[in-house]
Amino acid sequence: MGPTAGERLRELWQYRELLYFMVWRDIKVRYKQTLLGVAWALIQPVFTTVVFFLFFGKMAKMPSDGIPYPVFSYLGLAAWTYFAGAVSYASNSMVANARLLTKVYFPRILIPAAGVLSTLPDFAISSLLGLVVLKIYGIPIGWGFLLWPVLALPLVLLALGASLFLATLNVRFRDVKYAIPFLIQLWLFLTPIIYPTSIVPERFRHLTFINPLTGLINAFRAVVLPDIAVAWPALLTGLALTLLLLIGGVTMFHRFERSFADII
Repeated sequence: MGPTAGERLRELWQYRELLYFMVWRDIKVRYKQTLLGVAWALIQPVFTTVVFFLFFGKMAKMPSDGIPYPVFSYLGLAAWTYFAGAVSYASNSMVANARLLTKVYFPRILIPAAGVLSTLPDFAISSLLGLVVLKIYGIPIGWGFLLWPVLALPLVLLALGASLFLATLNVRFRDVKYAIPFLIQLWLFLTPIIYPTSIVPERFRHLTFINPLTGLINAFRAVVLPDIAVAWPALLTGLALTLLLLIGGVTMFHRFERSFADII
């Protein structure tokens, strides 16, 4: 019989300092010998917003629920860029730390968890730039923006749940790493970042709730934009799916954890 959930949580608490070290190490490694450093946290969402604005906002005339399209797309991209970067980085973290797995014991889940947490500074920087974007377009910044960090918690948990599934599969089947970029790109187009959910026919709109990011992205916009309301059915469904994905990811990860050192 394996350790109980309570025993696993106590073990993780005992190794919390190791988690801090891994997060700090991943942050330093990611920006080591880079030309622009943390500026990449701004470049990616800003340039993607410009591209989306030109091609979808101007040329395709994509609606944005009455919100200036650059504001609409940037607020979605700030959250999406973190999620995509965290999942991409953490999904490959087990293979990248193969030597560490074979040398010393520690809870293996700390490796993908550190990968997910180490990208949070980028999210914080791009979120602060969102205030500048709102200011440029004359949108008042209210107290609702204080809820932005609260919404970051389920976003982190969703990224962790997805990363645990993909990291486990990546250890067992090495060609999974080639599928991860495709899956993330596909997930982007299934998420209401380029377009609002209002363009989806109402009879099919509930199907968008299957994507847990649908409610989260809408909520990120709603807390800072006065003309957008929180889509509670989508958000609550997304939170429930996030919890299920996290539980499933943790369960699958622990099931194969003992064999990682042998396989990798």
